[in-house]
Amino acid sequence: VWHKPWIEASYHGVITENMDTVLLDPPLVALDKDAPVPYAGEICAFKINGDDAPFEAVVLNRTSGEGVLRASSPVDCESQKEYTFIIQAYDCGAGPSGANWKKSHKAVVHIQVDDVNEFSPIFRESLYKASITEGKIYDSILQVEAWDQDCSPQYSQICNYEIVTAGTPFAIDRNGNIRNTERLSYDKQQSYKIMVTAFDCGQKRAKEDVVVHIEVKPVCKPGWQGWNKRVDYEPGTGSKQLFPKMHLETCGGPLSGVKAMVELQTNHIGKGCDRETYSEKSLQKLCGAASGSTDLLPAPSPSTNWTAALLMDSGRDSDLIYRFDGRQAANVPDHVVPQNLTDQFTIATWMKHGPSPGLRAEKETLLCSSDKTEMNRHHYSLYVHNCRLVFLLRRDFTQLDTFRPAEFHWKLEQICDKEWHYYVINVEFPAVTLFVDGVTYEPYLVTDDWPIHASKIDTQLTVGACWQGGEVATPRFTQYFRGSLSGLTIRPGRIETQKVISCLQACKEGLDINSLESLAKDIKFHFNPAQSVLVVEGEDVDSINTAMTKVSYINSRQFPTPGLRRLHITTTVQCFGEDTCLSIPDIKAVVMVLPPSEPRITIAGSNRLVRPASDLRGPLGVAPFKELHITSTVMKGDGFGGREWAVLDALRVMEVMHNLDYCDVLVIGEELNPDRESLEIQHSALHKSFSVLQGVDSMAHYEQALRQVRYRNWRPANLSERRFRLTCSELNGRYTSNEFNLEVSVLHHSAPVEHANHMAVQPQYFCVSWRGGHGHNRSAPPAATVVIVVCIAALVVIVVIGVYRIHATHQEGSREDEDEVKDAEEEWDNSALTITVNPMEVTLKDALGDEVRQEEHEEEEEEEEEELVGGVTSVESENSDEEEDDDEGREAAKERKQKGKLGWDSSSITY
Repeated sequence: VWHKPWIEASYHGVITENMDTVLLDPPLVALDKDAPVPYAGEICAFKINGDDAPFEAVVLNRTSGEGVLRASSPVDCESQKEYTFIIQAYDCGAGPSGANWKKSHKAVVHIQVDDVNEFSPIFRESLYKASITEGKIYDSILQVEAWDQDCSPQYSQICNYEIVTAGTPFAIDRNGNIRNTERLSYDKQQSYKIMVTAFDCGQKRAKEDVVVHIEVKPVCKPGWQGWNKRVDYEPGTGSKQLFPKMHLETCGGPLSGVKAMVELQTNHIGKGCDRETYSEKSLQKLCGAASGSTDLLPAPSPSTNWTAALLMDSGRDSDLIYRFDGRQAANVPDHVVPQNLTDQFTIATWMKHGPSPGLRAEKETLLCSSDKTEMNRHHYSLYVHNCRLVFLLRRDFTQLDTFRPAEFHWKLEQICDKEWHYYVINVEFPAVTLFVDGVTYEPYLVTDDWPIHASKIDTQLTVGACWQGGEVATPRFTQYFRGSLSGLTIRPGRIETQKVISCLQACKEGLDINSLESLAKDIKFHFNPAQSVLVVEGEDVDSINTAMTKVSYINSRQFPTPGLRRLHITTTVQCFGEDTCLSIPDIKAVVMVLPPSEPRITIAGSNRLVRPASDLRGPLGVAPFKELHITSTVMKGDGFGGREWAVLDALRVMEVMHNLDYCDVLVIGEELNPDRESLEIQHSALHKSFSVLQGVDSMAHYEQALRQVRYRNWRPANLSERRFRLTCSELNGRYTSNEFNLEVSVLHHSAPVEHANHMAVQPQYFCVSWRGGHGHNRSAPPAATVVIVVCIAALVVIVVIGVYRIHATHQEGSREDEDEVKDAEEEWDNSALTITVNPMEVTLKDALGDEVRQEEHEEEEEEEEEELVGGVTSVESENSDEEEDDDEGREAAKERKQKGKLGWDSSSITY
């Protein structure tokens, strides 16, 4: 009987993926009881039942029955980790033919595929993001996760994570949880970017690191957000929003009201604001102030020398500021002091004053009129005492012998806040009103007193202290002022209107609110008079946010002072049932005013004038500046590229119109000889070698005025040439023109031309009192009586000559130059230019004294149609063809007044 082969009942095998040899336990061996019979006792084959098993069994030794199990194709653990199949052994049968094979029983084979670490870890996300709040330590900010394609737990499991970026305040654990290792600050760093990698348990690293973004959020702090610390302002651009994206963060708390105060701080610029730097007189003219004010603190000069010893602060933009430290004072000369203070007059000044030092504050006198000798009576004075402003006005017994108001007290914070303020005292006795920065203040205390007994003691007007001329061994100053003053003026006979006062102190820059109509109805806002402080109030945060985005800065100056202006915003928040519930930090920012395009003032015209001698001898002489043109240009940019040539291409020259404030005409070489030559303008004789046209006015009016300048020489035989130099200025010399030189030459060979009465018609000089000035030595001023006699005689002569000239000009007919002069006169009669002829400073009115002043004042009140020009009516002083008699002259004056007052009448001409 033939036997079947025998094998084990089951086998367990292990194969490493991608390999072909299977390690079996137990080994693959088949036994046959028929051994050692050939064929029947030998093992010929092992067969596997299962088509899908990628294995084959091979007999190694037929006699011993040993075999091996191999992979018939590559085995991949990731595809299949285990295999189970049936294996049987076959003997070789009965003979060589292989017939009658016997097969063993079926044995179960279980094969496990061993893994190879062939895959790297891969992160499940390409980018991780998280946000944290500053100041907190987190156990886990976020968790990153990687995975591995390997099939075994050993190689597919992620055993470790690691932060690749060095120096970060973060750590990661083996599970991928990221935490912060220190408290983070939003102000220090708002976000972090870190790189993270992963390792499987076979220590195979991820091919690509992953990016983790961590954003640091600030702790919700109540306050303003979305504003810039610096705002650039380009001159000439009007109003500019300061905080267009500003909003208030309240951290979700319910609010009942918000109040924000925006303050523009400009106290470092001049008198605390970017004002035009014209002189006080120019400002008064621009604002339409009444004429006749006396400047008690003028710039020192040979004719105004009482301020020479005072301390001056040359403030920005040539502001004329006098600083008093408690030791300086000045006596105002008697001829300057207004003698006719009536029931109406105005005192005005800029003042900067701080608290008085020491326990007992002394009186600090700005202005004082006291007895010059013998006694120590104060007639009127303006002083500061214990941060109160006091105005003293003692009337004379000549008016009413009754108890009258004498001291007026004001208690204001502005008096001692160390800031500039504009003070105006309007006296309409017995009422006295104080204006501070254009706002009216009534006195809180008025003290009555008896009038002063009349006496023949002269008074002394002082600035910076009070003069004690009597009751002491040595006359001296007392009650010194400590502070700064500028533009101290006194105007007798009339008070100033609030409109003019507001204009004089008005600020050229300030805060503004754009598009008021877009504000919510619950919004309330309030400006201070200078528009440097804005208060905005509202109940709703959104309404407040909208209002604050509308807050703007504006500077209306054509050429503003460049530099920074500080901004300060303080905010208070009210909650329901509480006074204040949130503390809002203050905001500090700056407005940077960029440098303006500076104007270039150009005087152009013919530089040489050749005229016959007969023209120079004529009654009108020649007009050397007849062809004059004044222009002003700036370089303006349309846009800016990145390269220099692009910037230059973007610039273009633009002509700009603006005011001038003076023009100088200088005679080059020898001074004019008054015996044979003169320089005149509108019948006013100019100084021998120097003259000034001054007053804020347009370039066109200055051009017209300069074309009126006439040069005469009634003995030109010895004259070969006469040279003049002309310069003009804007903003007190901040911008000056070129020096325009002109040469007037005489043509001696031309045929003489007869002019009717050219010897008889002398230049119509105004009566003046001469003073030394500009380095020229002058004799002392003549006595007033001599001036009065000379002037009265001159009036008589002028009247007689005037009648003769009427007749002469009718016979002479119209002459071309004369017509041109008349036409030009009519063109700029409305001009408000004044002509200052240095050193002529005292007009006929000053020489004649109070009588002429009183007479003119009465005529103004009666609204007479005649205007005095040097004591003669404007009609009589004009060289007019229409002057037939006095009646016709008055009619002509009425007609001209209807057209507009003469720009050169006595009310507007200053010498």
